[in-house]
Amino acid sequence: MPIRPRIDEATAAHNLREIDPPFSPQEAVTEANRCLYCFDAPCIHACPTGIDVPSFIRKIATGQTTGAARTILRANVLGASCARVCPTAELCEGACVMVDREADPIAIGRLQRYATDHVFANDIAVLARGREATGKRVAVVGAGPAGLSCAAELAQLGHEVTVFERKPEAGGLNTYGIAYYKMKPRVSLDEVEMVRGLGVEIRTGVSVGVDVSPELLRDEFDAVFLGVGLGSTRRLGIPGEDLPEVVEALTFIEAIRTRPLGDVAVGERVVVIGCGNTAIDAVTQAKRLGAREATIVYRRGESDMPAYDFEYEIGRIDGAGFVFDAAPIAILDDGTGHVTGIRIVRTRLTAAGTLEFVEGSESVLACDMVIPALGQTKPGEGLRGPWPSLELDERGAIRREFETGRTSVEGLWAGGDAANGGAEVVDAVAEGKRAARDIHRALTNEAAPNLPQSSRSGVPTSPAEAGLAHPVRVSRLEAAWRQRGDVGESETPLGPWPAKRNGGPNHG
Repeated sequence: MPIRPRIDEATAAHNLREIDPPFSPQEAVTEANRCLYCFDAPCIHACPTGIDVPSFIRKIATGQTTGAARTILRANVLGASCARVCPTAELCEGACVMVDREADPIAIGRLQRYATDHVFANDIAVLARGREATGKRVAVVGAGPAGLSCAAELAQLGHEVTVFERKPEAGGLNTYGIAYYKMKPRVSLDEVEMVRGLGVEIRTGVSVGVDVSPELLRDEFDAVFLGVGLGSTRRLGIPGEDLPEVVEALTFIEAIRTRPLGDVAVGERVVVIGCGNTAIDAVTQAKRLGAREATIVYRRGESDMPAYDFEYEIGRIDGAGFVFDAAPIAILDDGTGHVTGIRIVRTRLTAAGTLEFVEGSESVLACDMVIPALGQTKPGEGLRGPWPSLELDERGAIRREFETGRTSVEGLWAGGDAANGGAEVVDAVAEGKRAARDIHRALTNEAAPNLPQSSRSGVPTSPAEAGLAHPVRVSRLEAAWRQRGDVGESETPLGPWPAKRNGGPNHG
């Protein structure tokens, strides 16, 4: 049977309400006063955009909420989104020295949300276009996090910027692809309007290579930044995947974010293929929209899933089922073209470390909706048409300099998922910002002014660019520390080994 909406608008809105409510003013000030305001704080180094975390928290503690938001948004123009969707225990909160004191880290993400929500709710402008126009024009392809960040930084440096976006709305995955209970679309759209307020022209519904030629970009602009994101969802490659009740995870999530919640169709029994963070978003929202059963099928074991631990816990709390060490081999129908189940087979690792099917282990899971969540393809060869000399790496992502975003094509910069292969929103923001600063240098022969990090005043080097230039990833630092072999299992470079550091609440 065709899938259909299962609950009314009010119930759906209640079920999909945000996991973490915003701080009240009293809660924010109380939490801010827990901060030690460290000198050269690790949390700054762990923020890919280099937000001066102690400075903005101190401002909240002293009632300067607008100033706190200015500190955040000058470093990260999408600070309101990142406050909700960053995996903070991997980043700023994971590096918080309070963890060394066997205490909870400062709730940096929720404090960041408190400050940025204040300026958006009260329509307070904290950023401004550059006072002196450079006379240079820059085209940005893609209005996702990387493109918006690049455009905003360039506009503040005095350049004329035009953004081309193929979707009806700007914002990229922040607008279309984040779980509704993590962030409402309005947050992303408010950030888009803030970027427009800097004088950036954003042309939506325009596809470069179809509506606008690459030749036009080369002829009419002094530089081009590519922030096109990733490609389509990978296909299952099994019989039945084209049945109407097989809906890609990002398509399902986009429907939730663009339609009235009471109009979103979902199956009674849903199977999600994959176990990354997007798969968890899909299975959780299917349950919250009225699915009686929602089950994840993953070809590897529980310890191998790419989803953060806290995401996995959200799925479990919501009643999702998990079938590990199993792979789909066919989607079944009722003879009239509608899904009735999915045939799976058990998997196991061989001595060589590859997966193989276990003979005689096939079974069928009854379902009326299948949601593949296998990740997205890299833009790869599709970009070679417009830019034949563009170099790609072995993954099919754009090859570029990490520090500058420069590609193999003169006058072309790149950043975000199309270049890094798929990372966090905050990583895309940082890449767009770094590229903008290098574009400015290339067009004016002048370095962009550094954003001072006042809480680091007195460091031997310049008190700026920490985090942005060399971001620290807590889990990678800890893994490297453990490999040294001269430290105990309970020790890390940040202090005692915590019980769990995978992911953390989705805010920060």
